Amino acid sequence: MAADLLGPAEIRDLAARLGVAPTKRLGQNFVHDPNTVRRIVTAAGLTGDDVALEVGPGLGSLTLALLPAAAHVHAVEIDRTLAGALSDTAARHAGPLAARLTVHHADALRITAADLADPAPTALVANLPYNVAVPVVLHLLAELPSLRHGLVMVQKEVADRLVAGPGSKVYGVPSVKLAWYSHARAAGKVPPNVFWPVPNVDSGLVAFTRREPPRADVPRAQVFSVVDAAFAQRRKTLRAALAGWAGGADRAGAALVAAGVDPGARGESLTVEQFAAVAASAPSRTPAAQ
Repeated sequence: MAADLLGPAEIRDLAARLGVAPTKRLGQNFVHDPNTVRRIVTAAGLTGDDVALEVGPGLGSLTLALLPAAAHVHAVEIDRTLAGALSDTAARHAGPLAARLTVHHADALRITAADLADPAPTALVANLPYNVAVPVVLHLLAELPSLRHGLVMVQKEVADRLVAGPGSKVYGVPSVKLAWYSHARAAGKVPPNVFWPVPNVDSGLVAFTRREPPRADVPRAQVFSVVDAAFAQRRKTLRAALAGWAGGADRAGAALVAAGVDPGARGESLTVEQFAAVAASAPSRTPAAQ
């Protein structure tokens, strides 16, 4: 069973009927190309047992493609009008498959595991609003241990940062924090002309697979505090950049040496495992939240 996907004319007609215009404030760019949403669902590698979580479903383009591919779809939409219309759109275009959809009028940055408990999501598949893409991905991975894998579409520049490895010019905080939770890889580029309105940048697909944290003996928040400090002054050596975190440059140097890391190195050269080792070398430090 398949759903009738939305093309450019259907997207504009639906938006007009709802009195909706995409807003930059919410980072809204609606996909109007059926081939693109089919490509996203295929690349996501969903099985019939997967419970998909979609953030920012908008007018429902990707939602309709997800319904035949997943056992259930949770759609989290912050816009009240769009959230209110999505179930009706699914009923009209997906028929009986619409029973697989649960719509949540909520902010994805505030969603909890309890909100999505029945059934718990196993895959994140979403065209994420550009302005909150990284915080949303990291929040959901932290909050939803049931998420096993996912595929997200984000601004190409953000996609490059998320999948970058040590030594890359764009390797930074998002790269390391995503690596804490998962193995990530680039899964393709998406041109601007499949969106309404047309953005002035390309988009990129990022696929990820959940993994066990690099170390079980050090809290995630403690590791992330080291990462934040290291990249807050990325031009400085780690001995200098971590001085505030460690309570002085000498203490930072000692922690780095204990972790087997050169105090003269810079944050962009360290793997997530090395950041975890540095955090573990100073267990008395109580970090800020993630």
